[in-house]
Amino acid sequence: MTQYTDVAAPAVDAPAPVRDGGKAQAGRLIGLDLARGLAVFGMYAAHVGPDPDEGGVTGFVMELAHGRSSALFAFLAGFAVVLITGRGAPKTGRAGRQAVAKVVIRAAILLALGTWLTMSGTPVDVILAFYGLYFLLVLPLYRLDAGPLAAIAVGTALVLPQVLYVVQQALGDSAVRSPGEPDGIVSLLFTGAYPALTWIPFVIAGMAVARLDLAATAVRTRLALTGAALTITGYGGSWLALHLFPGVANAIGASTSTGDGASVWWSDTAGYPSGDTPAWLLAASPHSETTLSILGNTGVAIMVVTACLAATDAFPRLRSLARPVIAVGSMSMTAYVFHLVAIQLLGIDELPGSPLHVLLGFIVVAMVFATIWSRFQQRGPLEWLMAKATGLARYVR
Repeated sequence: MTQYTDVAAPAVDAPAPVRDGGKAQAGRLIGLDLARGLAVFGMYAAHVGPDPDEGGVTGFVMELAHGRSSALFAFLAGFAVVLITGRGAPKTGRAGRQAVAKVVIRAAILLALGTWLTMSGTPVDVILAFYGLYFLLVLPLYRLDAGPLAAIAVGTALVLPQVLYVVQQALGDSAVRSPGEPDGIVSLLFTGAYPALTWIPFVIAGMAVARLDLAATAVRTRLALTGAALTITGYGGSWLALHLFPGVANAIGASTSTGDGASVWWSDTAGYPSGDTPAWLLAASPHSETTLSILGNTGVAIMVVTACLAATDAFPRLRSLARPVIAVGSMSMTAYVFHLVAIQLLGIDELPGSPLHVLLGFIVVAMVFATIWSRFQQRGPLEWLMAKATGLARYVR
């Protein structure tokens, strides 16, 4: 079975360390570790990088990371579910029950860890508790093939954002969480930073892609074209809506001629949905929680994964050059929690808004630690603990 790691990856599928020369165990899709490493650094950029509002090349690069890196995390979560429950064919019988138990244990740990980190007072909107809920919500789909999973991913992307809008209108401000307060079920599903209602399409799409033969060039080509089509449909569709229907742009304060509002078709710099007009459903900024946003972000995730897979296969030397990034991707849960702890210890309150050298410092420290650790251990520290905990699933009969 092909192996790779997720932020909460199955212990049995944890990667071996990347040895000298960039070589890894045969059969591994090392490009997935590279994609996850890039997602980690994207999260760093969104939290401890310069403010995108500063403009220029730096501001543009920082804005690219906002929302899209967390969507890539959610997309790759689908791979973890499939790997745990059987990638070539879904596990059945006792093995199937144990696999389900592993997913449930993993989800419970992520819910608990995410809640604890949120209550610790971190200024970051912690994704881990949401991530745990995603695992539970998509678990009933683990027996499905790529086709049905893709269809469900599309269906949920088309329908659930509209449902979320209606629910949020009904809830109003009554369910808004105060800073430091743990995310309850309403927040996790509807009102939080990563509401499950509009983030599980990413996970299901990842599950669909994980079912494919990703070593096949033809499959990768189709995936790249699909990713490009989704990206154009999502962001391009929003751009067209804002330019063809001035009333829509004006309703959400997104004048197509002046102001940052003109960028709501791709950027968070224009602000977040006000919730007082359905016109926001035609925005595609990464955290707008709309159908167009989901399509665009999923397209980007597919293209990033495909590009990483193709690049690491076509250019073996890249494995050696990118070894530190790959190492971070192989222990992404540890890398993610590390940056949350570091933010608190350093007293960073303005997110984003740190100087560029702070972001570079986070990245360098993570790469150095992960590179050294991976030379001696197959799993990162937190990944090792997760593996021990999910090992309890072996007692399921």
